[in-house]
Amino acid sequence: MNRDDRDDPFGDLFEEIERMMNQMAGADESSADGSGFRSETHVDTYIEDDVVRLVADLPGVSKENLSLQCDGETLTVSAASDRREYDERISLPVRVDERSASATFKNGVLEVVFDRADDSASIDLD
Repeated sequence: MNRDDRDDPFGDLFEEIERMMNQMAGADESSADGSGFRSETHVDTYIEDDVVRLVADLPGVSKENLSLQCDGETLTVSAASDRREYDERISLPVRVDERSASATFKNGVLEVVFDRADDSASIDLD
């Protein structure tokens, strides 16, 4: 029997290691575009006294290719890089005043700050 005729005793092990490495790198079937990135963008949300702060990692994106939209309840981040396209809808933890938004983008990190919207309105009695 030639060496080539035998089954590789480590074949399954190597296939499993490769599958796990691909899964950790995000290159499995859950990757939207096969680029190795997951479809979700990493976003941290901080609720402070009167503001809501979101910090998102957008590696490889330039400021010119970035677009933000907010309706007071959801922030939509659209961007493109050489490796992928981002189109993420991020549900905000509380209602915000979308007109108060300020944003900075530096070294692939997006930071957006909103004033919190009033939860209720006072009602005048006649």
